[in-house]
Amino acid sequence: MLAACGMQRCHQEALKKNRVMLAKQLVLNVLVEHMVEKDIITTEMVEMIQAKSGSFDRNVEFLNLLPKRGPNAFSAFCEALRETQQQHLEAVILKTMSNLNHEIARLEHCHESDLPCPVSESCNSKRPRWLEPIEHSLDNGDGPSIPAVKYCSPEFYRNHQHLAYKLTSEPRGLALILSNVRFSSESDLEYRAGGDVDCASLEMLFRHLGYRVTVLCDQTAQEMQNALERFSKLQDHRDVDSCIIAMLSHGVEGGVYGSDGKLLELQEAFRLFDNANCPNLQNKPKMFFIQACRGDELDRGVDQRDGKERSDSPGCEESDANKEESLKLRLPTRSDMICGYACLKGTAAMRNTKRGSWYIEALTSVFAEDSRHSHVADMLVKVNRQIKQREGYAPGTEFHRCKEMSEYCSTLCRDLYLFPGYLPGK
Repeated sequence: MLAACGMQRCHQEALKKNRVMLAKQLVLNVLVEHMVEKDIITTEMVEMIQAKSGSFDRNVEFLNLLPKRGPNAFSAFCEALRETQQQHLEAVILKTMSNLNHEIARLEHCHESDLPCPVSESCNSKRPRWLEPIEHSLDNGDGPSIPAVKYCSPEFYRNHQHLAYKLTSEPRGLALILSNVRFSSESDLEYRAGGDVDCASLEMLFRHLGYRVTVLCDQTAQEMQNALERFSKLQDHRDVDSCIIAMLSHGVEGGVYGSDGKLLELQEAFRLFDNANCPNLQNKPKMFFIQACRGDELDRGVDQRDGKERSDSPGCEESDANKEESLKLRLPTRSDMICGYACLKGTAAMRNTKRGSWYIEALTSVFAEDSRHSHVADMLVKVNRQIKQREGYAPGTEFHRCKEMSEYCSTLCRDLYLFPGYLPGK
C-alpha cells in the first residue's frame, strides 16, 4: 500500500500555477514564524530558507518545502497569509483552486468513464478520489506468517563478542513501539490499513529477540512526545544493554504524525536518547526504526540497462592547564545510535493492507533469520536489498511497478550483534 500523506494534488496545482507570482510577491520574514507555530515547518527549515541570498530565492526555497509538509500545510499557509496581511495572495490562490475544481467537474461530466479512479481498500468517500494520493493495494496475498527467531550458538558469541557491544542482559533491553493507525477526522490523514500487522510483527520480533516491549497505539503528537520522554527516563535502562524505539505512522521528511495530525519532530525524539539527556544509555546501542513517508514523491524506478536482474515482488587527551585534575572521559553528545528508515528523503513508503508495510515485513524476516550470525548494520543492508528488488502490483494505476528504497544512518562505534537466545552461564 502507498502510505500517502502529502498535500492534496489540487492544492499543489494551485501553488504551482501561482509559483512565479508567489516567489516575487510573498513576504516571508513574519509568515515563516506563523508556519513554525502551526507545526508546518521547523526552525531548522527556517534557517535553511534564510540562508538563501535574496527574497526571491528564499521564497522559492519555501515554496519547494511547502507541498512536502503534509495535508494541513495548504490551509495553514492560507491562514498565515491572512495573519500577515497578505490576503490578496490568498485570494489569487483560491481563485485558481475554484477554476481547477470547475475544470475537474467538467471533465467528470464529459468523460466520467475515463477518469483514473482506482479501487482502494481505504478510500475516503468525503473527497473525489482522483484529486490526491490515496492508498492502493500493491501486492497479492494474505497477512505474513511471523518467522521464529533463530538463536545464535555459544561458539558464535565467543568468536564475536570482543568486537561487539555487550549485549547479554536479560532482558536485552527495553523496546517502545508507537503505532498510529487511526487518525482524527480533522487531520485529513487516511486510516493506515495493514498498520496493525506491522505493529504485531515488530512486537513479536522484539520479544523473541529478548526485549521487554511496550506498545502504544493511536497517540497524539504530544502523547508521543510524553511517552518518549517517560521511556527515556526509565531507571531500568541502567540494568540492560540496549534499547529499541519504533515509530509507525504517516509522516513527512523530519517528522511523523500523531493521531491528531500534528507533527512530532524526529530530531526531538533522537535528542531525548542522546548522551546528555539519557545517561543511563550512554555507550549502549540505541536502535530506531521509522515506518513513515518522508515526502509524497512516488519512486517509479528506472529500467536496468543490462537487464540481467529481475525484480521480485583511543585515549583521552589531557589539557595542559589541568594536568593535576582527574578528568572524566568525554563523549560526543550523540553516539551509539542506528536508525532505519522505510524510504528515502522526499519519497513515499509502501504498505499492503493485508501483509503490512514492505519495510517492516523485510525487517522482521531478515532479523528473525540472520540475527544469530549478522550484526544489525549488515542486516539493514540485506533489508535494503530486499526492498530494492520489490515493486508494486497495481495494474491500471500510476502505482503499478512503483519502487521503494530503504536506508539507514549510524553512529554505532562497535558491531551490534543481538546474540538472540544466548545467556552467559546458562
